Amino acid sequence: MNNQRPVVLCLSGHDPSGGAGLQADIEALMAQGCHAAPTVTALTVQNSVDVSDFRVLDSEWVLAQADAVITDLPVAGIKLGMLGSVKMVDTVVEILQRLPHVPIVCDPVLRAGGGGALGKDEVGYAMRERLLPLATIATPNLPEARILAELPNGTPDECAEKLLPFCQHLLITGGHGDEHEVHNRLYSRDGSTSTFTCARLPGSYHGSGCTLASALAGRLALGEDTLTAVETALAYTWRTLRDADRPGKGQYFPRRLPLDFCA
Repeated sequence: MNNQRPVVLCLSGHDPSGGAGLQADIEALMAQGCHAAPTVTALTVQNSVDVSDFRVLDSEWVLAQADAVITDLPVAGIKLGMLGSVKMVDTVVEILQRLPHVPIVCDPVLRAGGGGALGKDEVGYAMRERLLPLATIATPNLPEARILAELPNGTPDECAEKLLPFCQHLLITGGHGDEHEVHNRLYSRDGSTSTFTCARLPGSYHGSGCTLASALAGRLALGEDTLTAVETALAYTWRTLRDADRPGKGQYFPRRLPLDFCA
């Protein structure tokens, strides 16, 4: 039997509500036909309404988890989510140095969908300086891009100009705007740009950024080029939001069904 699924190492936080974090990673990667290897970086107290607390794990525990995966499974992609502290950024850099030439998707998680903090701005700056140069692509939404670029009112173009010296590709998502259409903008260091437009859906969603970044990591692990992977991951994520449900009192949860079920 030689039907092995690509393995994606996920370094992110745990969300007990199951809407975001590592559960979102696992579901989105399964939908791409990949196998998720979830390494917990932080524990959170959150639900569909907001986050109330979080605790970053000891670096030794995270290194041990990652080592258990790396020494056993052939890692074909990496997805980075919530890290929570500058020390954890350094820990993840140490892990990534063991996996050269593996595509890396960095989702710079600094805020929960409900607005609560999942890391101080200094964590974002550490990610910008130390992680983005190692990443294949970063996927901030516009509020996150503004934090990373230190431009509180920056446009996507202005943020990209500030951030592209740090990363190869930058996908700034537009879900936090109020236009009738969502504009997701891909910027590359070679100067090329692409804009992907989709209809804005009603409601507010918990875990949409995790879903997108994980789907993208899966597409890259499957061997797709960056532009194709971005287009496929965005289309998949939009369908999970279109079919979302509301299990709690707050935001909707994406339905991360396999691609065959999301037509």
